[in-house]
Amino acid sequence: MIIRSGKRLNESDVTPETVYKKRRTLLKLAGLSALSGITGVACGDQSPAQPPRAKSQPVSDAHQKWDNLAQSRFSIDAEPNSFEDATTYNNFYEFGTGKEDPSRYAGSLITDPWSVTVSGACDNPGTFALDDLLSGVTLEERIYRLRCVEAWSMVIPWVGFPIAQLLKRFQPTSAAKFVRFTTLFDPKQMPGQKRAVLDWPYVEGLTIEEAMHPLAIFAVGLYGKPMPNQNGAPLRLVVPWKYGFKSIKSIVGIEFTDQRPLTSWEKAAPSEYGFYANVNPNVDHPRWSQASERVIGTGIFAERRPTDMFNGYADEVGSLYSGLDLRTNF
Repeated sequence: MIIRSGKRLNESDVTPETVYKKRRTLLKLAGLSALSGITGVACGDQSPAQPPRAKSQPVSDAHQKWDNLAQSRFSIDAEPNSFEDATTYNNFYEFGTGKEDPSRYAGSLITDPWSVTVSGACDNPGTFALDDLLSGVTLEERIYRLRCVEAWSMVIPWVGFPIAQLLKRFQPTSAAKFVRFTTLFDPKQMPGQKRAVLDWPYVEGLTIEEAMHPLAIFAVGLYGKPMPNQNGAPLRLVVPWKYGFKSIKSIVGIEFTDQRPLTSWEKAAPSEYGFYANVNPNVDHPRWSQASERVIGTGIFAERRPTDMFNGYADEVGSLYSGLDLRTNF
C-alpha cells in the first residue's frame, strides 16, 4: 500500500473543496479501456443496455464540475436534497458519532495519493493507484434515495459507475462468492477511530451477485462535484436498495472470497444489523419501526414517508433473494 496509515452548519462551513479535491487529473475518461497496469483484462460492462453516455471531463482544480453527465435510467424521479443536507448530515463514525462531526473533522483526511489493494479469488490482484483504477470508466449521474437504518432518508445525485465495470477487470474466479470491502484505518487522519465504537477498520460485504448488479455503483462524487471527504472521498459504495451502512466509504481494500464477510455492524450488534441489510418495511429494527421514514429537509414535524420494499427497487433486485427468508436473513 502507498497509503500512510451545536449549530446547523452552512454550506460555507463544509470541509473546503480545496482540501478534498486536490487530485491530479481525477479521471481521464474517454470510453472503456484496459486498467492501467493490468494487461489483457476485459473491462466491458455487461450490465443491461444504458442510455447514451456523455463524454466525461477531467477535474483538475477545486472549482470544476463534471459537465454533461449521462442521466441513468435507474435514477428516481424525485427532487434531490440540498447540497447542505447531504454534506452536513452524515454517519461516518471514523470522524465522530454526531451527524455534523464528519463535516467538521473530515478535512484531516488526505485523499491524494490514494490506492486500493485488490486480493483474494481473482486472477489480477495487486495494489493500484486510484487514478489508474478510474482511468477506464465513464461516469454518469445516479439520483438515488439514501435510506438509513435509523429510519431517515434523503435523495442524492451521485456521480459514479457500476461496481461490476471495475470488478470484472480483476477477473474474479468461480470461488468468488462474496466481495469484502475495507475502509482506510488511520486514526491520525480519522480521529473517530481512536474510540472503540467499532472494531476498526470498517468492513462491509456483498454477495458477488449483488456487487455485479447494475444498480450498485462506486461513487466518486455528488451534485456534479468530486466526493467531499465527509461523504466518503475518494471512493465509496452506493447500494441503493440496502440501508446506508452497507455503502462503505473511503475504500482501500477489495477482496474476493468464498466466505461471507463478517461486517463491522454485524459484528458489533448481530441482532440489529444483519449482513444483507435490505430496506424492508416489514422487518423492524429491534428498537424502532422501519415501516416509515423521516425525510431530511422537510422538518421534524413533517409527515413521514412510507418505506418502500428494497427502497423502491423490488422489481430490479427481488430475484437476488429468491427463496431467501428475509426475516431470518435480514
